[in-house]
Amino acid sequence: MYRTLIIARYTFLEAVLQPIYSLLLALGAAILVIFSLLPFFTLGEDTKMFKSVGLDVVLILVLLATLFATSKSIYDEIEDRTMLTLMSKPVRRWEVMVGKYLGIVLASALGVAVLGSVLILGTWFRIPGDYLLNPNTLNDLVGKQIMDLRLMHISGLIPQLVLTWMEISVLAAVGVALSTRFSLVVNLPTVIILYFAGNLMRFVFPISSGPLADKSQFVKGCAWFIGLFLPSLDRFDLRDMTLLSNIRLSGTAFAMDSRAVPLGALWLYVAAAGLYALTYAAFVLCAGMWSFQTRELGGGEG
Repeated sequence: MYRTLIIARYTFLEAVLQPIYSLLLALGAAILVIFSLLPFFTLGEDTKMFKSVGLDVVLILVLLATLFATSKSIYDEIEDRTMLTLMSKPVRRWEVMVGKYLGIVLASALGVAVLGSVLILGTWFRIPGDYLLNPNTLNDLVGKQIMDLRLMHISGLIPQLVLTWMEISVLAAVGVALSTRFSLVVNLPTVIILYFAGNLMRFVFPISSGPLADKSQFVKGCAWFIGLFLPSLDRFDLRDMTLLSNIRLSGTAFAMDSRAVPLGALWLYVAAAGLYALTYAAFVLCAGMWSFQTRELGGGEG
């Protein structure tokens, strides 16, 4: 375990010190700051729209930074024979793969934390303007209303940021597994295609249980097979509850709102999604481990 942590620490530093990592985070922070200053003209829903667009920015840019790291994590070290030197030490291949994955996941967590903090600050500062409230008023009721809105919006935003990180972690596992055989040129577009396919999984299970499935066992079997191997990334999208609904938060004006979503229920869903992410990542890494065990470490495939 100690060797795995050493590899994870080295991989984390290698990922965050890449110029593309800092560039993407700086670009994301700049975009979020600009968006926080712009009106969205949504007739009272500007804050929700800002959070939704901001989450897309966080997901896309951190995912790109992560995929650049995963695509180069193992393949490049095999091609330049660095892996031969590493494997001459008392370290197992599974320790290398798990350490690489953990380091990359930690780097993605840092990216989500940095851009998520900018998104939270942007949400905090734009609340009064979006709700036409004066933040400099001496009226305690208005001040309490502003604070309640801020706490409510941010309490729903944080669970969705955690889910975003889990989604990136699942795709990072696929990238690490593919990096045992394929370079960045193949790895990057493959994972991006898988991202779009995984987000379409929400339409697979209705097919497998709908009227079309009753007429054709083949359709049902295909839907089940696709659902077995493709990640259900819709499990990490809880925006209807976290962004578009009020959150029932104790100590605020939303505590007694019967239509609001309980905060505890959100975190229970996050825990269930985390279990799925852990299971799928373990499955993919096991497949990558099988590929890594049969891979020549001297560069090339022969």
